[in-house]
Amino acid sequence: MTTTSAVTLSGVTKRYGTVQAVAGVDLTIRSGEVVAMLGPNGAGKSTTIEMLLGLVRPDQGSVQVYGSSPAEAIAAGKIGVMLQSGGIIEDAKVGELLNLVAGLHKDPMPVAEALDRAGIADLTGRKLKGLSGGQKQRVRFAMAIIPQPDLIVLDEPTTGMDVESRRDFWASMHAETALGRTVLFATHYLEEADAYADRVVLMRNGKVVADGTAAQIKAGVSGRTIRATVPGADLAAFAALPGVRSVETRGDVVLLQCGDSDDTLRYLLDNTNAHDIEVTAADLEDAVLAISAAEEESVA
Repeated sequence: MTTTSAVTLSGVTKRYGTVQAVAGVDLTIRSGEVVAMLGPNGAGKSTTIEMLLGLVRPDQGSVQVYGSSPAEAIAAGKIGVMLQSGGIIEDAKVGELLNLVAGLHKDPMPVAEALDRAGIADLTGRKLKGLSGGQKQRVRFAMAIIPQPDLIVLDEPTTGMDVESRRDFWASMHAETALGRTVLFATHYLEEADAYADRVVLMRNGKVVADGTAAQIKAGVSGRTIRATVPGADLAAFAALPGVRSVETRGDVVLLQCGDSDDTLRYLLDNTNAHDIEVTAADLEDAVLAISAAEEESVA
């Protein structure tokens, strides 16, 4: 594996008519990193990835993959791609399709090995049209690793997979990253980004608004969530407490978003019949929502 930076985007912009899809992105991904790209629909993730893959040219700025243009990196087999809805030949058998893909590359991984790594060795003789959504995603993963790429780009890789399949998929990805491969994946499953990414890049309005480890991003959001069972809760009293940012109820269960959880806990224990009390720190979803809200306020 090369030790050069895997991906370098410098001042990249892209506009579609009046829509500024990407507004000056600077991003460097080091070799061997596992990077999750997050953001709502329209944040610029897909356009950024398309420019990285050479499918779209930036209006301004430059994109390099291992020191080469995206087209050169693709031609050299340095990039493997697993798209959420990438076209596959529905009437082909899994083994036939992977043999076809292998024939397109200079130094392909043996098809049997790709099948095994993707956990679909038992599907070799099955036609694509008879597979579940999760099984098709695994076929796409096998297609992505056949060129033995340095960089693997994944778009919503576990869509359609059940919980067990998702866990097995990420175990397979760990085997790839253990070989020094770089992984960039876009996902709406924030728990996957939290659990499997070395680094999280959050995009909004065509810009990178947060970049760091999941722990660093969560640490930037202060406060705690208190969950307690409080029959007959006085919600107005809770909302009036100093440090309470929001109050939510689910039956007798009250969820309090707090800037100062200590004072709120004292109130619960001294003035209510609260029980089954839990206090948790902000998770990645809380952090993403908070950062996004702050970004919207700054734009407004």
